[in-house]
Amino acid sequence: MLKKRFFKSKPTCQVTFHLPQGVQASKASLAGDFNSWDDSANPLKKVKGVWKTTVELDKEQEYQFRYLVNGSEWHNDEAADKYVPNNINGDNSVVVTTK
Repeated sequence: MLKKRFFKSKPTCQVTFHLPQGVQASKASLAGDFNSWDDSANPLKKVKGVWKTTVELDKEQEYQFRYLVNGSEWHNDEAADKYVPNNINGDNSVVVTTK
């Protein structure tokens, strides 16, 4: 699930990423265009049974991303704004930071 918060005073959008329900994780992280696909840059934290993290992104952009779970399993977000093919095996999720 993606939760977006837009600010009038800043050219950014705060996006909270939630690991899809049903994904069994002992650890999880977020990797994407916004962090050079660095799977250690944005770890997800488990809060009230939900794995999530929040990232501030530039407005009016599209960012590809995926979740890395348990150090080896890549997952897409079922609530992504869209999907695009990746050059490895399948699709990447995309978040669009336009109101």
